[in-house]
Amino acid sequence: MAELSVDTAPEVQAEGQDGPAAEAPRPLGSFIRSHWRRAAKVVIGLVLLPYALILLYLIPFLHPVSTLMLGDLALFRGYDRRWVSFDEISPVLVQSVMMSEDGQFCVHNGVDWTQMRGVVEDALKGEPTRGASTITMQTAKNLFLWNGRSFLRKAMEIPLALAVDLVWSKKRTMEIYLNIAEWGPGIYGIEAAAQYHFKVSASKLSRKQAALLAVSLPNPYTRVASKPGRGLRNLAGMIQRRAIGSGDYITCLYD
Repeated sequence: MAELSVDTAPEVQAEGQDGPAAEAPRPLGSFIRSHWRRAAKVVIGLVLLPYALILLYLIPFLHPVSTLMLGDLALFRGYDRRWVSFDEISPVLVQSVMMSEDGQFCVHNGVDWTQMRGVVEDALKGEPTRGASTITMQTAKNLFLWNGRSFLRKAMEIPLALAVDLVWSKKRTMEIYLNIAEWGPGIYGIEAAAQYHFKVSASKLSRKQAALLAVSLPNPYTRVASKPGRGLRNLAGMIQRRAIGSGDYITCLYD
């Protein structure tokens, strides 16, 4: 009887037959292009995200936080912010902030182009530039960008401010600004600031207190509203006088 033999050698796949095959390595150029495309999508997403949030923040009961507030959370420092509606903020504070930060708030479209042209002309002449950020621009910067002077930040800030002014009412812009502005280490928003510096609510601020808080905004670390030096008191006095006569400037906020 003949012995049957079994061939145990692996079967070799015939050419052209379906089945698993070793994948050829991807060319380096294709690998780099793939990663560049992914990176570009991430960058585009980050650039467009603030514009989506601008639409979202139209909802009145949403209380946005600033990038500085997020930074404090990331560093486990925490912060004090107590949101208040626009109608719960003393009008004298609103008047003082407008007269100190942006007297043309009610008439510009988010950017004061006259001031901006002056800054560009000074820069081209090599002269020191002055601040030209409107309250709308500062709101956009505080919500979506970072502190510090740079042309990149300003280039991103301007279209964001235009979008904010197009989508939000002036009252909503001012409400958000006054609730995210920094008034001391870890002190954000006018309610926390009023309580911290003067032990009163934002609705009970006096004209003098409001003026001191307004002039401290550019640098609340060195300009302490509750401990003003002579220079800060003089500046606050000037803003207080301007605020008293600000009726024509605040018509977009009060009927």
